[in-house]
Amino acid sequence: MSTKLTLDDIVAHLDDLPSLPAVVMELLNSIDQDDVDISVLAKKVSYDQALTAKTLRLANSSQYGLQVKATTIQQAITYLGFQTTRSLITSAAITGCFPEGRCPGFDDKAFWRHSVATAACAKVLARQIRFNQDYAFTAGLLHNIGRLVLVSSFPAHYAQVIAHQAAHDCSLLEAEQAVLGVDHVQAGTALADHWNFSDTMRLALANYLQPDTPGAGFLAALIHVANAVVCALDLAQAGDDMVPRVSPVAWDALGLGEETYLQLFRETELRYDEITTALLG
Repeated sequence: MSTKLTLDDIVAHLDDLPSLPAVVMELLNSIDQDDVDISVLAKKVSYDQALTAKTLRLANSSQYGLQVKATTIQQAITYLGFQTTRSLITSAAITGCFPEGRCPGFDDKAFWRHSVATAACAKVLARQIRFNQDYAFTAGLLHNIGRLVLVSSFPAHYAQVIAHQAAHDCSLLEAEQAVLGVDHVQAGTALADHWNFSDTMRLALANYLQPDTPGAGFLAALIHVANAVVCALDLAQAGDDMVPRVSPVAWDALGLGEETYLQLFRETELRYDEITTALLG
C-alpha cells in the first residue's frame, strides 16, 4: 500500500473527524472578537453536563487561585473573566473529543500529556513576559493537534510513521514527511481552517516549529520554546519526545534569563500535574 498522502486527502477527511460541540466552535471563532454575548454562551455550555463538569474542575484547580468555588459556568466567567473561561471550556472539549486506540503504536495518553504540559509551560511563560496567558494555553494545548487528525483519519498510515521514526531515530516531522509526504503541522493548519480558528491561533499552529518564518507571530515563538522545554523536562514521559533544536530567534524574543527559566521549569512541573488531573482524569 502506498502511504503517500496529499493535503487534499487530509482536507477530504476532515468532515469525518469528531466534531466539537457547536458552542465550542463559537468560542474558538470568537477569540479575536470583543462583541460576544457572554451570558448566551454560558447558558449553551451549561447544557453539556460533562463539558461543564470538566471545565469547572479545571477552573477550581489551585492554579487559578479562586477564593470561592465556581459551581456554574456563569460564576467561572464572573470570577476568572470570559477569556480565561473560554480557554478552559475549549481545553475541556478538545481533550475529550477524539477517539483513542485507533492507531497501533500511538500512545494517546502520552500525546495528551505532552499537549497539556506544553499548554502549562506556555501559560507560565506568557505570564512572565506579560503576554495573553489564555491564547498561550490554548495554542500550547493544540500545537500538535495535526497528529490526531492523521491518526484518526489514516491510522494504518500513521502506524508506519511511528515504525519509521523508531527505526531511523529521526524527528517525528522527518518521519511523517518521509512516509506520508505531508506532516502534522500541515494537517493541524488544515484543521484550524476547517474549524475556523482565529488567525492568531492558525499562525501559531502553522509556525511553531519554524518561528523564524516571516510573519509567524510572537505566539509561534512562545509555543516553540514551551514545546522544547517540555521535551527537555520529559514531563509527558513519551518515548518519541526528542528534544528539538531551539530557534535562537524565538529564545531571544522571550528575553528571559537563566534564573527565570529555572523558576519556570519548577512552576511548569507543578502546574502540569494539576492540569493533567483536571483534564485527563
